[in-house]
This record gives sequence, C-alpha cells and structure tokens, in this order.
Amino acid sequence: MRSDLRNRKQQSLMTKTPFVRRLLGPGAVLFVILFGLGTRLVFLQVFLHDRYRKIADSNTQSLSVREPRRGDIVDANGNPMAVSIPVKRVIANPVLIGKHYVEVGRQLAPLLSYSEQELIQRLRPTVVRTNEAGLAVTNQYVDLKRKLTLEQWQQVTQAMAMLTLNVDESKLSPKPFYRSLRQQAIFSVNDEQRLYPNKSLAAHVVGFVQDNETNFNGTILSELVGRDGIEARLDAKLKGVRGWRITEKDRRRDEILTGREQEVEARPGLNVVLTLDLVIQNIVETEIAEAMKKHGTVSVSSIIARPQTGEILAMATLPNYDPNQPGKSPPDFLRNRIISDQVEPGSTFKIVVVSAALNENLVKLTDSFDCEHGQFWFQKTLLRDHEPYGVLSVEDIITKSSNIGAAKIGLRLGEERLYEYIRGFGFGSRTEVPLGGEIAGTVHPVARWDRLTISRIPMGQGIAVTPLQMMMAMCTIANGGKLMRPMMVNRLQDANGHVFAQYEPQVVRQVIGPDAAQNMVAALKAVVCEGGTAPKAALEHYTVAGKTGTAQKAGNGHYLPGKYVASFIGFFPADDPQVCISVVLDEPKHGYYGGQTAAPVFRRIAEQVASYLKIKPDVEDAAPDPGVSLANTKPAALEVPEP
Repeated sequence: MRSDLRNRKQQSLMTKTPFVRRLLGPGAVLFVILFGLGTRLVFLQVFLHDRYRKIADSNTQSLSVREPRRGDIVDANGNPMAVSIPVKRVIANPVLIGKHYVEVGRQLAPLLSYSEQELIQRLRPTVVRTNEAGLAVTNQYVDLKRKLTLEQWQQVTQAMAMLTLNVDESKLSPKPFYRSLRQQAIFSVNDEQRLYPNKSLAAHVVGFVQDNETNFNGTILSELVGRDGIEARLDAKLKGVRGWRITEKDRRRDEILTGREQEVEARPGLNVVLTLDLVIQNIVETEIAEAMKKHGTVSVSSIIARPQTGEILAMATLPNYDPNQPGKSPPDFLRNRIISDQVEPGSTFKIVVVSAALNENLVKLTDSFDCEHGQFWFQKTLLRDHEPYGVLSVEDIITKSSNIGAAKIGLRLGEERLYEYIRGFGFGSRTEVPLGGEIAGTVHPVARWDRLTISRIPMGQGIAVTPLQMMMAMCTIANGGKLMRPMMVNRLQDANGHVFAQYEPQVVRQVIGPDAAQNMVAALKAVVCEGGTAPKAALEHYTVAGKTGTAQKAGNGHYLPGKYVASFIGFFPADDPQVCISVVLDEPKHGYYGGQTAAPVFRRIAEQVASYLKIKPDVEDAAPDPGVSLANTKPAALEVPEP
C-alpha cells in the first residue's frame, strides 16, 4: 500500500517536472521585463522627474508675459520729451498657413511693406530640423514686422478675415483648419514704440533706446533698453517691472479660467521730470545753429544753469541727431561734447587763479602788477600778452585778460595752493551729471609740473577741462563761492503724479568765501564794459558779469596753427544772478576771439531767456552815467566792430 503511494508520487513529480521547466523560461522573461519596467519607472520618476514635469507643464500650462509701459521723460513744465505708444509685433506660423503661403503673402504684402515675392518666401514652410522619430519639423515662428500701429494691425486682421483661397472650402474637411488659418496663422504680441516728439531738440540730454531681445522663462521677449542720455542713466527707473500670468489650458489650448495659478500685473516705469525747459532749450539751439552757420565751426555748445541751485535749464551741442533714428547720423554726432570733450580753457580759467589769490588775501582788486609791456621772460621762456600792457590792477588783469598779469598772480599763489584750488573748483573730477560718457578732464599733480606750468595754467594752458566743468566753476563765483553739483533731474513720479523721489540741489563744497566771490564778480562786470574783452555781451537792462576765453587747440604734442576754441561764460543780474550762460565755439572761421564770436551769441540768448523768465531788470532805462565804469549798458553802436 505504502509502496503504491510512493510510486504514484514519483510518477506525479516526473509528470510535473517538464511542465515546470516550460514555465521557468517565460517566467524569467516576464521577470526581466517587469524588473526593467520597474527600473525604468524609478529612473523616470526619480532622475528625469523635473524634465518630464516641465514637458507636462508646457502641455497643460500657459505663460503669458505682460510687458510694462516705459515711463515718459518730460521737461520742467511737463512737456513730453520721450513717450511710449502701444504697437504690435506681427508673427506668422507657417505650419497653419501650409500650402496657402502664396495667397497669404499677396494679401498682406502691401500692409506690411513687403514685396509680394519677399513675403511669400518668408511664409513658405521650411524644414528646420528632424525630430527623434525621424519626422521633419517645420518652422512655426516667423517675425514679420515690428512696431506696427494698432490701426495697421486692425487692417491686417481684416485682410486675413477676407482672405480668399484657391479652393472650394464647402467641399473640404476639416473646416476648422481654414478658420485657424484666418484667425491664428498671423498673430501679434504687444509691444511699445519710443517716440521723441521734439526730434533733435535736447537729443544729447534725452538720449535714445534700442530693442533688446531677452529670454524670460524660455520665452523670447523684446524690451526697450536705454543706450544714451537720461534714457540710459535712468533705465532701471523708466522700464518698470514685468508681469506675468500662469494658467491651465485644455486640449484645444484654450485657457481654463478656473485654472489660473499666478497672475502678477506689470508695474509701469516711472516718469522722469527734468530741470530742462524746452522753450529755453529751443532758444539755445536756434541761436547756436545760427552761430555755427555764420562762423563755419566744427561744433557749438551752450549751457544755461541757475547758479544758486545748479539746475540745468538747457544743454545743447551741435551737430546733433534725431533720437527717433540715431542710426542715420554719424557716430560723432551722437557725442555730447559738453561732457565728453576736453580742451584747454584759455582765459576763462583766469577766474580760478584770481579768485584763489583773493580768497587767500594775497591780492586785492586794486593791487598792481607790471605786465612788462606784453613780454615777460620766465624761466628763459617768453610769455606774451595780446596787447603791450604796462602796469595793471588785478581788476584790469581780468578786464583786459592779461596773460602776464595772471601768471604773476599764479606765481604769488604758488604751485601747491594753485593745485588745491583747481581741484576745489571741481577740475580733474567728474561733475556727476546724470549722463553717460562724462570725462574728468586732465589735471596733472604738482609732481608732474615742469618749470613753466605755474605760469601757463593761470592763463588756461597745460590743463584740459570740459565745458560743463568750466560752467560750474563760473556758477561757483556767481553764487558766493559754493560749487554745486549740476542738477538735471527734478523728480520721479508715476502716471498719476505721485512723487516717488524728489531731488534737491547739492552743494559739493565751499571753494572760496563770499567776500572773495563778491570781489571777483566786481572784476567780471568790467569785462563786458567798453575797454573790456566782451562789450558785445552787454545787455540793455541787466548788469552782466562774465569772462571771455580764446584757446589755441593742441594736438600731437603741439599747438595747431589757425585752430581755436572761442568761449564766453557770463551771468546776470550780476549781483543777484538768476542764470549763467556758457557759449563755446570750436574752430570758428570768421574771427576767433571769444569776445568777437561767443559774446554776441551769449547776448542774443540772454535777451530771450530774460524775457521768457521775466527776470527783473537791475539797470534803469535812463542813460548810463559815463563816469560809472562798471555799468555795462553800452548800446550796440558803441561796440567794437568785428574785424
């Protein structure tokens, strides 16, 4: 009995063994497959999770970027100088256009300023790559036109809606393809265009912008970036903050309103309110354009400032450019010579050495210096005056612009003190005006002076300054001895007028005392009188104080024959200055003395500015007393004629 049972079990095992063996093979294969799948799932979930999450998000989420409006730039009275208007950037999807690119091209070419052949070629679907499956992928994004006005974009959408195709659409399916072609094949994104309504007026102050493409979370965006002037220096304040919306999409890629995850509104840029006055700016640019035409100069520059605050009311240099189309002007026209060019200042620099000596109580206006009849030997080198002057008072040295007299005052002051006052007036340092491209000028330390430098710097040689530096030095004398930082931006505000930042005048330092400044003003009044170097700068109803400058241009280590820079800087009313005006002519052809060329331009500008600002006259209408040497009210008939 037991033997039979044992035999049956052995037979059963022998019967199952081949069956089990047959199952082992498929089982092992199944195990390997399942193990591989499990490993793959772990790899995908753990190591490639972020990658496929992004792919999934891109299929179900939509990122919509909202560009902020760039802030405006306006003058002191709110007149626009730079504004932004909404425009469209037109884009085509050749995949949706398909084989109908010819019809679309012909329909839109006149509206987008293309030739038919050129637009047809751009709309033709083009293979750009092959995907992992070996299938051709065509271009889906063609940038057709930028800065299209809203009216022009409306014409484009109407033209696409009326597009006629060379097919019988009633017999074709699917019809949604043709609906998508008309409604989605040509689309737009919001953009903005920067406009400068005054064209070249104040171009070097305002500057210009350029389009710059950036990558924002995988989306290529176009933004305006300041490249020069206020546009560049205050770019961060003007451009605002970008906004965005992240929302969920359905299978037709339409937005699911309940699926909005993030929505951040764009914050517009701030408006910049300048200290410039466009009326005064226009007066300046009109007059210097006339001067440039009359004297055939390389360039002409002018600045108007309030001495007490440092506010810049006008800043202009010619030649200039149109910031709406900066690329159409030579690069040299884009340079703001007032802050980027340095020249030897000539006799205008005498105000530095004389005011320094007055401040140190080394001289008085009545002190006399022997000007050697126009020939002064110093360190075995001859220094000349333009006239054979004998003994002159300190006041007359300024009035008649004696080089020898200024040199002798400089010798009395000494190298170290002269250098300290030069730096004190701001020379050798940037003024920190909020414009790009400013240079510091050239002021060598005393250790690098040669034996003649102490006699040459007082007359404006051996040193290089910018027109703005020289202007601020004159303002220092006009306001009682305080060097002011040039102020060009009054405030930052939003579109509703809410002020975010209000800027105030800044005193850099007290350079000379009020008494020295007052004495210097008295000497500068005589410059525009008969017998001074600038009677052509005199005004009928205002006392003017100022200084002429005539500097020979240097190049390649020597002075250039026949090439001069003529200038005049003055302020009025002299004892209560409201404005200071600088005029600089580079290489005038018909006369080169500052009193001949720059002073008349100063007077024409000053007369109009005084009338516009309603500056109270300080000279009575009565005939001037001939015994008063400082009453600079000589009529035009008594002025020294130009040679």
